[in-house]
Amino acid sequence: MRKFNIRKVLDGLTAVSSAASASSAAQQQQAGNRETEIQETLQSEHFQLCKTVRHGFPYQPSALAFDPVQKILAIGTQTGALRLFGRPGVECYCQHDSGAAVIQLQFLINEGALVSALADDTLHLWNLRQKRPAILHSLKFNRERITFCHLPFQSKWLYVGTERGNIHIVNVESFTLSGYVIMWNKAIELSSKSHPGPIVHISDNPMDEGKLLIGFESGTVVLWDLKSKKADYRYTHDEAIHSVAWHHEGKQFICSHSDGTLTIWNVKSPTKPFQTITPHGKQLKDGKKPEPCKPILKVEYKTTRAGEPFIILSGGLSYDTVGRRPCLTVMHGKSTAVLEMDYSIVDFLTLCETPYPNDFQEPYAVVVLLEKDLVLIDLAQNGYPIFENPYSLTIHESPVTCCEYFADCPVDLIPALYSVGARQKRQGYSKKEWPISGGNWGLITQSYPEIIITGHADGSIKFWDASAITLQVLYKLKTAKVFEKSRNKDDKQNTDIVDEDPYAIQIISWCPESRMLCIAGVSAHVIIYRFSKQEVTTEVIPMLEVRLLYEINDVESPDGEQVPPLPTPGTGSNPQSIVPQSHPSTSSSSSDGLRDNVPCLKVKNSPLKQSPGYQIELVIQLVWVSGEPPQQITSLAVNSAYGLVVFGNCNGIAMVDYLQKTVLLNLGTIELYGSNDPYRREPRSPRKTRQPSGAGLSDINEGTMVPEDRCKSPTSGSGSPNNSDDDQKMNNFIEKAKMSRKLSLPTELKPDLDVKDNSFSRSRSSSVTSIDKETREAISALHFCETFTRKADTSLSPCLWVGTTLGTVLVIVLNLPPGGEQRLLQPVIVSPSGTILRLKGAILRMAFLDTTGSLIPPAHEPWREHNVPEDKDEKDKSKKRRPVSVSPSSSQEISENQYAVICSEKQAKVISLPSQNCIYKQNITETSFVLRGDIVSLSNSVCLACFCANGHIMTFSLPSLRPLLDVYYLPLTNMRIARTFCFTNNGQALYLVSPTEIQRLTYSQETCENLQEMLGELFTPVETPEAPNRGFFKGLFGGGAQSLDREELFGESASGKASRSLAQHIPGPGGIEGVKGAASGVVGELARARLALDERGQKLGELEEKTAAMLYSADSFSKHAHEMMLKYKDKKWYQF
Repeated sequence: MRKFNIRKVLDGLTAVSSAASASSAAQQQQAGNRETEIQETLQSEHFQLCKTVRHGFPYQPSALAFDPVQKILAIGTQTGALRLFGRPGVECYCQHDSGAAVIQLQFLINEGALVSALADDTLHLWNLRQKRPAILHSLKFNRERITFCHLPFQSKWLYVGTERGNIHIVNVESFTLSGYVIMWNKAIELSSKSHPGPIVHISDNPMDEGKLLIGFESGTVVLWDLKSKKADYRYTHDEAIHSVAWHHEGKQFICSHSDGTLTIWNVKSPTKPFQTITPHGKQLKDGKKPEPCKPILKVEYKTTRAGEPFIILSGGLSYDTVGRRPCLTVMHGKSTAVLEMDYSIVDFLTLCETPYPNDFQEPYAVVVLLEKDLVLIDLAQNGYPIFENPYSLTIHESPVTCCEYFADCPVDLIPALYSVGARQKRQGYSKKEWPISGGNWGLITQSYPEIIITGHADGSIKFWDASAITLQVLYKLKTAKVFEKSRNKDDKQNTDIVDEDPYAIQIISWCPESRMLCIAGVSAHVIIYRFSKQEVTTEVIPMLEVRLLYEINDVESPDGEQVPPLPTPGTGSNPQSIVPQSHPSTSSSSSDGLRDNVPCLKVKNSPLKQSPGYQIELVIQLVWVSGEPPQQITSLAVNSAYGLVVFGNCNGIAMVDYLQKTVLLNLGTIELYGSNDPYRREPRSPRKTRQPSGAGLSDINEGTMVPEDRCKSPTSGSGSPNNSDDDQKMNNFIEKAKMSRKLSLPTELKPDLDVKDNSFSRSRSSSVTSIDKETREAISALHFCETFTRKADTSLSPCLWVGTTLGTVLVIVLNLPPGGEQRLLQPVIVSPSGTILRLKGAILRMAFLDTTGSLIPPAHEPWREHNVPEDKDEKDKSKKRRPVSVSPSSSQEISENQYAVICSEKQAKVISLPSQNCIYKQNITETSFVLRGDIVSLSNSVCLACFCANGHIMTFSLPSLRPLLDVYYLPLTNMRIARTFCFTNNGQALYLVSPTEIQRLTYSQETCENLQEMLGELFTPVETPEAPNRGFFKGLFGGGAQSLDREELFGESASGKASRSLAQHIPGPGGIEGVKGAASGVVGELARARLALDERGQKLGELEEKTAAMLYSADSFSKHAHEMMLKYKDKKWYQF
């Protein structure tokens, strides 16, 4: 069990004097005899790291597709991500390795496959018949750029249009090119003297698959006869084309143009359009052409049996509608509906009853993919209402500024939050079921409740049910409604310390058992909330103002060390030593002299109606001091059993009794030490290079001041050959990450970081005096507990452990009055204990273990409804009520000890209490620093989980701190990840992977093993609807003859081989065909043939079995393969 021998321990103790080293070594030797007392059950094999699910709106979407039979929606993004959505609860995320933007998606309808076209001119075939879709084949075009793809329903030949105006044809079975090519010059011949531009549209005539309609960007459209290899008709228009759509009878098509017009053409009348429409153009008198409008980016033409066809389009608004929101226009008969959208339209699709293009389409809904939202419009109801979206796509409604994750919550919490949240739902949605209903749910193997809380830039807080790898919003709390909105800009300049988002949430502290919630915001405000199921009206909002100041004149000592003299408690401050930390834009003084004792935000003075849910208990605000704004809050903790909330920043610490509404403690950080200040006797390297310990307000959201960039996070550039430049970028980035977590830079790193410090300081603020802030010691961690406060203690007492950015842990003793009425009448007495512990780097997290090694949770009150008057019996009970502690330690005998677990940016220590001996120590990282550390329970045991700035995720056993897991997870940590990463119980963790998405992961071996079962299935066997009865035409164009025709036209025997240099085939990793069959082509063809034969109810001959058996035996696991073959014998080609 032992991790450290004495020599190693001595080697590691570099931060303390030699005397201290010797004594701590002796302590460790004594402690070594007791190491075997706690039996640790966690081993390395209990840990495995893997991504589980991704929630939220796909960031920067670029493409959209829908399978009308499977009812699955696919969205591609500019970063090469693929998100697939089925029924609510069935979602899937995949990623193209190249990271190139997805320009188009095409389903193989009802076949469980999808083709993606990327901006790097690759095509990929995805197998959706497995829970985690994989790529079967890829094709990389070398000489031409892909602009448009079209795969006809029930065809295996994919048409690929290019920037040069040519069309190539790909066999989707083998992912090889046909020798059949439609060259641009053959298509247009003499109709144009110049190049017609890239291909913007390809589609076959719904009634005749032998005729291909080709749209060129310049305005030329060609109807190409595939058999005779020549153009039947050419349609020319002088405006550029954006999209084309057919009428289902194949006699007319419609084009949308760059001047805001639509042209409808009869197939056999190529000389001029049958009709020209300008949907949003002002009709001028004298029969003149309407004024040009903005381009119509897309048009769809959908017919109905009973009435007029629908023409649906995006764009085309007149140029004089400046500031008007993006619109989708639905034209149906004589009525035109203009539907305004909140964001710009990326793409839209009309959902129809039939997958057959040659039947009446019967449209019933429109899916509109917006830049930051997905909207479904019901076409069947008057007024075109939208469907209520069941997916968790609103995470980014306001940018996320912080988040917390709680697994294994009390079981009554989610129903309670859901019941109060249900009242917040909007009305007026479509009455119909959500139409994207494909796939099946996975098995629920995890039964414990999980809750995610997100804090946002607008001051809102959202509670999400995250149980069993799903995500659903439960309840939304708006913290900003307690404050007056500043209408006057001059007013705003005087008190606000951020130009934008003054209500942004910075820290969330929540007690799930008592349901007490406490938040800290960027304007140095703290709000405490109680949960209630009753509506109340608060006449006067309880409020406290706290003057937290830093009263030290820093004096330079000869060696460059700034020695802080002993503080003198009292009022009055030195304005020179307090400067705005990172806000050059802040107006720190106004014309009427220095601003003093004024909070940043103004609390409403009118009665406030509070709905059921979270209701305000108390608002606490830090005030301006002698013209200087209050510093940001860097740590926060609330305890329901003690009725206390505590918070700190780079100036000091304040504790408030929220039951009596009084300030109990208001101390500068240095005053906490009393006469034990270690920095006066231990010279350290010059602190001028230190970064501000309290992060600037804009750091919550790197770029809070720029509205467009608010969601974006800076990246520090990918690896480049120039190391020094790359290092500098990385260094700058690491600094920002530190600021984001509101921690100071560890002193041990200073010699290596001069370059990054200087460049970062310059980028932060031009103010020279901001160096003063960098010397300050901020409060970085707070933990309420019941433990031994001093070495001589023989009994447990309530106390607060305080961690600072210089690696110091201080203990404050709490003397609480008895419960019941006495608690409200007698004061809480708070006094420093004199206990001081030291670690390297800023303190991140503290926790306590009992003698058995079990986690001791902080004491808490059980939740009760406080808005209902208590009867007499209840009052008697509450008098006797003691704080609940679910730990065995509450009944400990005096002889039993506890263990304090302390994690800093650099190391972790386990300290035996009350002796205060360090019994275990682990240096977590030498070259980087820990961004997040959590003490979590897993498999009935406890461990320390850490996430480092260098991208490593590590876990350590407790109490012995043995390394159990160390995985390099993230190639580059960015600001957003640094700010939002958190671990929770049962091996769960999450972070914000993009401004709109949460990525969840697990570090539990058990969860990884069960994940496959928990994931939903995208593909479900569904009968393809019957083809429409087309009477006479059926014999001419219908049935299976067409695919044979295409085979004859495009197959190798008819068209020859394609040029090898044109495109390169890359086998994909997805399944047996992807790895082996695609390389030879034989098994791929056979598997595809099997699919075709199965669909026609026929059986395959023995040849396939023999070929497959040969392939498997060649791979030296014939027995296993034979079982697999029998198991999958009747499944289709991509089910492997």
